[in-house]
Amino acid sequence: MSEMPNTDPEGVDAVRMTWNVWPRTKVEASKCVIPLAASIAPIRSHPDIPTLPYAPLRCKTCSAALNAFVRVDFTAKIWICPFCYQRNHFPPHYAMISETNLPCELYPQYTTVQYALQSNPDPNNPSGAPQLPPVFVFLLDTCMIEEEFEFVKSAMKQAIGLLPEHALVGFVSFGTQAQVHELGFSDMSKVYVFRGSKEISKEQVLEQLGLGAAGRRPTVGYPKGLQDGYTNTGVNRFLLPASDCEYSLNSLLDELQTDQWPVQAGHRASRCTGVALSVATGLLGACLPGTGARIIALVGGPCTEGPGTIVSKDLSEPVRSHKDLDKDAAPYFKKAVKFYDSLAKQLVSQGHVLDLFASALDQVGVAEMKVGVERTGGLVVLAESFGHSVFKDSFKRVFEDVEQSLGLCFNGMLEINCSKDIKIQGVIGPCTSLEKKGPNVADTVIGEGNTTAWKMCGLDKSTCLTVLFDLSSTERSNVPGAANPQLYLQFLTSYQDPGGKTMLRVTTVTRQWVDSAVSAEELVQGFDQETAAVVMARITSLKMETEEGFDATRWLDRNLIRLCSKFGDYRKDDPSSFTLNPCFSLFPQFMFNLRRSQFVQVFNNSPDETAYFRMLLNKDNITNAAVMIQPSLISYSFNSLPQPALLDVASISADRILLLDSYFSIVVFHGMTIAQWRNLGYQNQPEHQAFAQLLQAPLADAQIIIRERFPVPRLVVCDQHGSQARFLLAKLNPSATYNNATDIAAGSDVIFTDDVNLQVFFEHLQRLAVQS
Repeated sequence: MSEMPNTDPEGVDAVRMTWNVWPRTKVEASKCVIPLAASIAPIRSHPDIPTLPYAPLRCKTCSAALNAFVRVDFTAKIWICPFCYQRNHFPPHYAMISETNLPCELYPQYTTVQYALQSNPDPNNPSGAPQLPPVFVFLLDTCMIEEEFEFVKSAMKQAIGLLPEHALVGFVSFGTQAQVHELGFSDMSKVYVFRGSKEISKEQVLEQLGLGAAGRRPTVGYPKGLQDGYTNTGVNRFLLPASDCEYSLNSLLDELQTDQWPVQAGHRASRCTGVALSVATGLLGACLPGTGARIIALVGGPCTEGPGTIVSKDLSEPVRSHKDLDKDAAPYFKKAVKFYDSLAKQLVSQGHVLDLFASALDQVGVAEMKVGVERTGGLVVLAESFGHSVFKDSFKRVFEDVEQSLGLCFNGMLEINCSKDIKIQGVIGPCTSLEKKGPNVADTVIGEGNTTAWKMCGLDKSTCLTVLFDLSSTERSNVPGAANPQLYLQFLTSYQDPGGKTMLRVTTVTRQWVDSAVSAEELVQGFDQETAAVVMARITSLKMETEEGFDATRWLDRNLIRLCSKFGDYRKDDPSSFTLNPCFSLFPQFMFNLRRSQFVQVFNNSPDETAYFRMLLNKDNITNAAVMIQPSLISYSFNSLPQPALLDVASISADRILLLDSYFSIVVFHGMTIAQWRNLGYQNQPEHQAFAQLLQAPLADAQIIIRERFPVPRLVVCDQHGSQARFLLAKLNPSATYNNATDIAAGSDVIFTDDVNLQVFFEHLQRLAVQS
């Protein structure tokens, strides 16, 4: 994004807020309908962020970091913290500072700075402590057909070849039982087998692998022979540097067969995903604390054996659907979620990540495992087959070291400081609350709350969190400092970068308080429609998951009507007089598309798909999340340059190509005439060069989108009236349906639906908003 700084709405700070001017009181804030929230991408890279080779100064009362908004008394060498007004003395090494000689973190343009921190130096090893190499444990499902198994094995071989040489690799395969492969035993393949049918604790795992307390000598301080941070734990029998075990792992994969246990006719294979994950988690528990590690689970079907089971082995019993979950008719669901929840807690306490790559035609249990992936900040990819580009290209991108690579980081922690009257309700996104109480914690909890600090075991350049704020209910007349017109928020993110260095990113932002009872105009100008739509989508998804019988459509409609009543201009009871300020004019359309989206209308998706969509909605930045809610449509034709088209069935025309980006899939849709010409091969004739270019343009643009995005979206190329055209039609506003098909343009299309169209939606909204 650095080439086009003007189009980057997140700026250097990577912070976007629903309201960029804040109302003064809790009552005024509740009248604003859309909650006060900020979305932050804690480690997004930007060329203008300086990296400083020292640790930041911290306020002695509230431990906020020194930043560009502090007041500095240069003669007395004192700085006043903008959060708690504490006066702090500068330490001796800041003695040289003056108005003309400022340290980097006090420059007004550097509201975000990064500090490279030293890890604890080791007395015996003056060159700095050994950087702990990252660990990747591959967890491979062996219950699949031969063809799928070959796809997944070749993907794994490619990944191991792409890992950094010093990264440690472990390998667990599972089917009816879980097998831990001892890679350090090179003479022949040596395997520890765990029974798939019963739960197993971390202590039992370590005991059986010979890594228990008895199996290893305790070491005090730094062991002498610490070449790679792992000598005496014995774990290096199972975790080897990629460069050492690439050959043996490749030959092991070549010999590995699909699960050999017989499967009765009419039954599912027995697959102990839960036990395998427990074993991998236990194995990682033997690493030194502070090691960054990921479990990369490659799953090809549902867990049917042992803890974490989501369905019985009998094929006549289908995997749970949304209807089953609503009716409490999913007998395995709650127990499985409870199991994965405890697994998530263990992973978080160790600081390790669970990544899930699931490829199967039926469900595999993403809905149950969601808690383990989301709390640890793991990656998730859901595809139909291990041979599909959605899996293959996404999996490759995790390990590739290219410009588009994810930049996987470990052991992150986010802390938030805020001005006195601001309370934090919680965070929605890939993290876990650390239950760190403080004066800034709100009474109500949304998402991961009750804290001012969150753990992110895994995070990458695109990770994004939504923080929801509340205001304290005290009346402000007697509050000292009420005169300060600015509020301050500070986000501190510490993490290990891919090279193992500890970094601390500090972003401090300020916004203005406004007395909205006096001046609503400033409030209106500070509204960010895109962010507000995404925050509403995230809150809706959370409520749908956690609140019994929550009616999402009704809740969204009521909030939208309240918003339009408060901020619209109209005469009471006169719908035709209703107008909305441009700052709000896109918001109703976002809500219309959110009501129709896969986040709210779940009946057409499996619980796994819904869980997958929601995890990505909660993790990606605002611009991408907005595309998930309201796809973008671009039209290509002979007589004009590519241009944005309305997300409406009227945009379909026989002589146009449309490119729809709905984030999870990208559709290239050829109008009837274009498709006929292409089938006749006109593009291959020299005199129809322009037609060949027209056919190529949307495909080239689709590739640009695909290259930038993770998980890689599904590419659908289809023709008008073809079977795959449904991918486009489902997302378009049905302005022409079979009821009013008389007045449509030639070559356009109709949608067979009884859904309300945008026009009717607006008319109802205007009527309800102006009611007295």
